Amino acid sequence: MLPVGAAGGGRDLVKSHLMYAVREEVEVLKEQIKELIEKNSQLEQENSLLKTLASPEQLAQFQAQLQTSSPPAATQTPGAAQPPAQPVSQSSGSTA
Repeated sequence: MLPVGAAGGGRDLVKSHLMYAVREEVEVLKEQIKELIEKNSQLEQENSLLKTLASPEQLAQFQAQLQTSSPPAATQTPGAAQPPAQPVSQSSGSTA
């Protein structure tokens, strides 16, 4: 059996290691949040550009697809938004 002082020291050591691990995890999560915010901003800009460049017919077709597909919009939107992204990347490539 450990003396009382040694057990308290052991708890402090465990607590110290846990605190270090938590701080490390917090830093990782902060970095992930930062990256996700940047990615979200980039996607919002791309979405805005796509809306600007899309023809009224394409927008109407996209809206019709959204209305007919009731499953989760998060699953449907990226698949529906990908085809217009290809012409836009060609357009932005020729303008840049």
